[in-house]
Amino acid sequence: MATTTTAPAVPAPAPAAFATPAPSAYTSASLYVGDLNDDVTEANLFEIFNTVGAVASIRVCRDAITRRSLGYAYVNFHAAGDADRALDQLNNAPIKGKPCRIMWSQRDPASRKSGKGNIFIKNLDKSIDHKTLFDTFSQFGQILSCKIELDDRNESKGYGYIQYALQDQAEKAIAKVNNMMLAGKKVFVGPFVSHKERLAANSTKQFTNVYVKNLSEAVDEARLKTLFAAYGSLKNVIIMRDDKGTSKGFGFVNFENPDEAEKAVEDLNNTDLDGKPVFVGRAQKKSEREAELRQKFEVMKMEHMSKYQGVNLYIKNLDDDVNDDKLRSMFDPFGIITSAKIMTDNKGNSKGFGFVCFTTPEEATKAVTEMNGKIVGHKPVYVALAQRKDVRKAQLEAQFAQRTKMMPRVPGMPGAPMAYNGAPMFYPPQVVYPPQMVPPRGRYPPAPYGQPVPNYVIVGGAQGGRGGVKNGGRGGMPGGRGGRGGRQPQGQPQIPTMMSPVPVAAAPVVDPNAESLSAEERKNIMGERLYFLISKPQPALAGKITGMILDSSTVEELYQLIEEPASLEEKIEEALKVLEEHSKQQQ
Repeated sequence: MATTTTAPAVPAPAPAAFATPAPSAYTSASLYVGDLNDDVTEANLFEIFNTVGAVASIRVCRDAITRRSLGYAYVNFHAAGDADRALDQLNNAPIKGKPCRIMWSQRDPASRKSGKGNIFIKNLDKSIDHKTLFDTFSQFGQILSCKIELDDRNESKGYGYIQYALQDQAEKAIAKVNNMMLAGKKVFVGPFVSHKERLAANSTKQFTNVYVKNLSEAVDEARLKTLFAAYGSLKNVIIMRDDKGTSKGFGFVNFENPDEAEKAVEDLNNTDLDGKPVFVGRAQKKSEREAELRQKFEVMKMEHMSKYQGVNLYIKNLDDDVNDDKLRSMFDPFGIITSAKIMTDNKGNSKGFGFVCFTTPEEATKAVTEMNGKIVGHKPVYVALAQRKDVRKAQLEAQFAQRTKMMPRVPGMPGAPMAYNGAPMFYPPQVVYPPQMVPPRGRYPPAPYGQPVPNYVIVGGAQGGRGGVKNGGRGGMPGGRGGRGGRQPQGQPQIPTMMSPVPVAAAPVVDPNAESLSAEERKNIMGERLYFLISKPQPALAGKITGMILDSSTVEELYQLIEEPASLEEKIEEALKVLEEHSKQQQ
């Protein structure tokens, strides 16, 4: 009987020469830092790496649209020796509770994707961490990267990866450690195989276990055995049953020979058994089935996207009486329409928007040019290329991030922009609210950026006080430091304080449909009305939400949001989700 060789749980550490590559080989002094949390910023990394040596630059790689961290960064030092020391001291060090993985930056993508020197280790004990794995395998050669896969609680999943500088070092580690005992468990060590290669291998490998489904309850093991015995010798036949012994409609047949199993699958798949077409195929693990379904879904998704890219139009702000036929007739002059659909609610009532699909992008482009903003019935319709929800959300996030970056907020005043010292203030044309829209005096919430102010002015405190005009009104807010600025000398006429509403002469009501107004002026007016509607359900965030909607909407879209509460509510929910995610990233 062959004896089993047992390797020590933690072999002696390798010489320093094998621990990391020589700095002279990486004169760029650039390090790759991976396995980072999403909230790790350049400032966090600078605080950590600058303690080792002078850092030249740091870049956290982010998504081009959403600006979310991709989980890795590049740290550039002025000196290669500092980079080498940082790799030695900080590799696997926790950054915000998660161990980081540091290696020399490899600019050549071919060397990164070649897979040479990569090995895969599984069946690891939970007690083995990154450092233990590194110490165990460093005796076989120069390790470029060492990683143990972790779950959400930062606990080992029982497998990991190691990349050596040379292929023969990886082969030596496989030969010495495969099937050895580490921390009381026999580990598997082999060449790293990519996910794509594993799927291809699984689809072509031989099998003996056959999966049979869509069986009627009358089919038992004896009948299934009789059916498959004609193709070869069987090891086992079983039908899966519930607690009451009733068949679940599927089972397994295990052959002695893989060729016989393959022949049975070819002949019996989709054949009729008791009036039902049965499925017969290779038995797969759950992970294989899920991977196969994901791959099929991605293929279908890409085919669907390519098929309708540039030809599917989104039309909204439609009258309630517009149905599918009327929508088709509206767009018939522009080309051949494959489908025209008005979206309806549970009661069959129109939601005010729909989709029209053309056969060519040229026809769709012509329809957008001719129909967008055109009055149909009583409304100007909005026509644009249809976008997926995730694309719209990503654009909204990018617009909000840019707007937040360009306009810092005043603490304690949500939605109000900060006025820079010396910058001129912009006062847009004044609008008079209808009587039902006038808010209570002295309680008007801050207006969004670039929108008209209500029909009263705000006056500063008395001269000489810290809240006075000479000091920029600092502290003039109720409860602020300069509250004393509102005191009035005895015998002087009373001057209104900071938040006292003073009526001004009423300006004529501006009609947003007036032909004399520009598109920007109409948008300002519609934004003021929109702000009033949003301030009811979201008084604290009305300014931010209004600004986000104004940045991403046309005048026609604003018309629809004001006239259709359901559309506005959906837009508010979308903006709130973006704000919530942005708040989490800031925290």
